[in-house]
Amino acid sequence: MIDVTIENFETEVVAASMQTPVLVDFWATWCGPCKTLVPTLEKLEVEYAGRFTLAKVDVDANQQIAGMFGIRSVPTCILMIGGRPVDGFMGAQTEGQVRDFLDKHLPSEGELQAEAEVDEAQQMLEAGDTQAALGKLADALAADPTNDDARFDYVRLLIATGGYEEAASLMMEPLKRIPQVLRFEALNQWLQCMVFVQQDERGNWPVEQFDAAIAQNKRDFDTRFAKARILAAEGQWTASMDELLEIIMRDKDWNGQAARKLYVGILELLTPAKPKKQDAVPGKTAGGIELVGKGGAEQDEATALVNSYRRRLSMALN
Repeated sequence: MIDVTIENFETEVVAASMQTPVLVDFWATWCGPCKTLVPTLEKLEVEYAGRFTLAKVDVDANQQIAGMFGIRSVPTCILMIGGRPVDGFMGAQTEGQVRDFLDKHLPSEGELQAEAEVDEAQQMLEAGDTQAALGKLADALAADPTNDDARFDYVRLLIATGGYEEAASLMMEPLKRIPQVLRFEALNQWLQCMVFVQQDERGNWPVEQFDAAIAQNKRDFDTRFAKARILAAEGQWTASMDELLEIIMRDKDWNGQAARKLYVGILELLTPAKPKKQDAVPGKTAGGIELVGKGGAEQDEATALVNSYRRRLSMALN
């Protein structure tokens, strides 16, 4: 529990809620219902073990903060997540009512564990320990099977390391969803490219052999598509999209729009990941200060590339 004043409000409530939800309890010394509610809130903060932080604001001593939230009666509780108020309640509540309120908004223990495992997996990847990262992502998905971020990262790493069968199995459920989950369809497109290289005799063709065949027949879309798949499997994304564009410009409906589907899948794989909620405004701190660094520059470059190829696709389809 934290006692909040105007001096520490920005740090202990706004900035802190970027990492962990903060429940702000507006109370007063003369308020009877406040004294009834406080023990319940303190008990639940301990029981929820880090899933939220309790912050108390004495409205008489901190009228400026109370005014910012439009507090008209106490007790009033406001839940802050990502630097913003998301919900609240007024008046003394039973333990069950407060618990229901918290459970509606807070991540479960499994979700928190999964997020921690994903973060550790990223650190292991950066350190070059791919096998350990795979293990962490598997643990994350086991802790929270509904965590699509963990599933996506795990499947992507499985494909990159040759775990094709497990990757395909893990994608079965999201690929059946309606509406379609584009990022899993993108992974599936990439997986099919990898499998093609393994199973098709053209998987061993040098680029020159493809180019010779295409030179004899510009509308040999099957050969062009095979070349594009191999380029994608090798991570030559822009070269693959360039080849796919040649098909789309000549026959956008060829083979059930196979070229367009792979092209869109590559764009999705190249699109920079959305920032986590604690970094809701990319390149800025909670106070709005601009941050310029290598990561931001790389993301801008990737976004520019994706936007460029999106425009090229739009022109080819119109």
